[in-house]
Amino acid sequence: MSRRSVALAAGALVLVLAPAGCAAGPAASDDAPAGTAQRVTAERVLQVTSVHEETGMTLLEGPVFLDDGRLHLVDVTAPAGEPKVLAVDVGTREVDAVYTDDAGAYTSAQVSPYDGRLYLTDYAGGRIVSITPDGTDPRVFADGRVKGRAMHLDDLTFDDDGHLYVTDSSPVAYPAGTADGRVLRFDRDTGRPTVLAANLPNPNGISFDLDGGALWVSLLDANRIDRLVLDETGTAVTAGHTAIQVDGGVAQTDSNAVDAAGNLYQGMHGTPEIRVYGPDGTHLTTVSVPDGHQGLLSATNVAIRPGTTDAYVTVSGPAGGFVYRFDALAQGVRQSNGG
Repeated sequence: MSRRSVALAAGALVLVLAPAGCAAGPAASDDAPAGTAQRVTAERVLQVTSVHEETGMTLLEGPVFLDDGRLHLVDVTAPAGEPKVLAVDVGTREVDAVYTDDAGAYTSAQVSPYDGRLYLTDYAGGRIVSITPDGTDPRVFADGRVKGRAMHLDDLTFDDDGHLYVTDSSPVAYPAGTADGRVLRFDRDTGRPTVLAANLPNPNGISFDLDGGALWVSLLDANRIDRLVLDETGTAVTAGHTAIQVDGGVAQTDSNAVDAAGNLYQGMHGTPEIRVYGPDGTHLTTVSVPDGHQGLLSATNVAIRPGTTDAYVTVSGPAGGFVYRFDALAQGVRQSNGG
């Protein structure tokens, strides 16, 4: 998701946001210096939400295309009774409410390849909730404490067998704070959690690489993307390192996605950009919103419509919550559809 620091104050969800933007546009000129990333300008599709009076903001996350062809997404700061999961027809620009409840602050969404249900991470409640594609039959898949600590679940992804891999956020209080974020795995049948990695500086985005043997995990408070190699069972990390150190300036690394060529799309929190990296970590492209699109503070995540290069980005800020579009470098797959 985009997770800024999330807190509950007097029952109101307060998030400290940042980035914004992404969508279609031409690549940089062919005479760009070698090693220089191309730049792409985003195209606004529509406004989905306005700032909520009760929470003082709106924050769109977790874009995912379902079988009905609509782009589903979550509004993290939607108050009780207002839509927390919405469906957008990007062709007709129609927006429909799909699901709401009284307490959840949902930060990501992805469809399970095992049971076809839509799984949501509840940052505030420390839960994973699943619903049917039409927003009915809510079920709590996992909640409670793991290894004695409450969960603050941010982004999720699935392996091919339907087991869940989730970032468990924990903002680092600088200058003397201790990094204690985690990456968790949940068994698809039992919901049993396994701690794959710990002591991380506020993990946020999570996606499998193209081969499915390693995870790309973005760390919001370190402006870096780690690569965690898993064993054959997917239940343990056999090796890990910082794969990409992001020069974010005032921005931070948010959610991410991977396309059919293995390219990594990294949302930025604090500037209206998506950074696109090749499978080897080379910075290929930077996607940004057009000049003049003001009041946008977060570009949280990307969904590439499966089998196409149509990429859609959730963008939010004081101006409201929007969907932007750009042409992806390769076609969409499950790892670039939700999370």
